[in-house]
Amino acid sequence: MSDSELTHLDEEGSARMVDVGEKPETRRVARAEARVRMSAETAAAVKRGDTPKGEVLGTARIAGIQAAKRTAELVPLAHPLPLDHVDVEGEVDSEGGLVVLTAEARVTGRTGVEMEAMTACAVAALTVYDMVKGIERGVTIERVELVSKSGGRSGEWRRDDA
Repeated sequence: MSDSELTHLDEEGSARMVDVGEKPETRRVARAEARVRMSAETAAAVKRGDTPKGEVLGTARIAGIQAAKRTAELVPLAHPLPLDHVDVEGEVDSEGGLVVLTAEARVTGRTGVEMEAMTACAVAALTVYDMVKGIERGVTIERVELVSKSGGRSGEWRRDDA
């Protein structure tokens, strides 16, 4: 198969799940990041753990971990993976009005964990919004992006601006 072939389409052009059965199992790691923008006052409340719905970052962390484990249910062509590890961390820049969520997912398997790491970040970011919407409705999820991945045929990759 050439690099230009679309691996998720069959001969008729219909979407399909890629058969990874012949691929070797390798250690795979992916890191993703989400940025949630809000006012400095709201970010300060998140940092203090003082919001109407309770402690934001711990709730977002658990939501992200749960989401990573359910990625194959949410993303139609993603393979169900027996994850070795998932974690989500959050940092608050209260002066800048920013919450940065970072997720890492690991598996020993035949396909990567990029979607799991990004799903963890996306749901963690949505959880931050849900937890602070009583304070501020104008919160924005600025981006969810893959930061790095390793393992598999394509090896190491890192976002240039990371």
